[in-house]
Amino acid sequence: MGKHIPPFDNKNQPIIDINDDVSPLCYFNPVRLKQGEMHTHIVDGYESVIVLAGGTCCITVTNGSAEEMVFDNIGQRASVWEGNPESVYVPVGYTAVIECVSENADIMIAGGRYEETLEPFAVLQDSVDMVQYGSDDTKTHRKIKHVLGQSNADKRGRLLVSELFTVGAGGWSGFPPHKHDEDRVTENGTEETLYEEVYQFRFNPDFGFGAQFLYEHEDDFGPVYHVRTGSVIAIDKGYHPSVAAPGYEMYYFTIIVGKTSKSLVQHFDPHHEYQVNTIPGIKDMIAKFK
Repeated sequence: MGKHIPPFDNKNQPIIDINDDVSPLCYFNPVRLKQGEMHTHIVDGYESVIVLAGGTCCITVTNGSAEEMVFDNIGQRASVWEGNPESVYVPVGYTAVIECVSENADIMIAGGRYEETLEPFAVLQDSVDMVQYGSDDTKTHRKIKHVLGQSNADKRGRLLVSELFTVGAGGWSGFPPHKHDEDRVTENGTEETLYEEVYQFRFNPDFGFGAQFLYEHEDDFGPVYHVRTGSVIAIDKGYHPSVAAPGYEMYYFTIIVGKTSKSLVQHFDPHHEYQVNTIPGIKDMIAKFK
């Protein structure tokens, strides 16, 4: 049930590759380039999105024919702690060539298994869909920047990608604890959809830390992972709240991929579900993932 990959230099190779042992629906490759360097990205059978965590790149997308789309000057911020992300969607079967035009570029490539071929498009900083919810009093103050989500659902498949922040000095994310590990429909409608999930964490200041909980049943115990900047968590099932230590802002890049549904429907831990009604703004957050 899930795994933690401690920080390491992946040398621009996937950390979560296709057909991963825990989260085979997902793909994740963080790439770092210097000015003038290039990286070629193609993953058969997976749609993907190239997100600029920091720096600026020119991204050329082609499907192997004479036609290509060039997205110039993608990325307008120095780091994830400044401004909104910019990104380019790469459909199944397409190749993307990323060229760094700034001094350095910090790039997140997220992918999800999908069957159809759509069209490339860019998500610029002004079109990032943002929601903020929770409160300092409830220790749940959080900000979410949706790269692929509800606002561009007609352009993507089952790949959802967001940047999540715990706002202020420590606090909880993914709370109340929830899961999405089965496609479950009852007479009341869709109660849950199966989505696998991958995170990469970062902290501000950089030496901060947090903890990732995983447990399969509401009355069970599960592993707790000590996460730091660069830690990657892969989740295939179970409840998965996380917490940042006091004094540190926590960021995590989130890749969520559905098996059959384009809408994420979460099932909350029955012991804590009542807090959906007590944490400010959380219902708006839930709606934005659908």
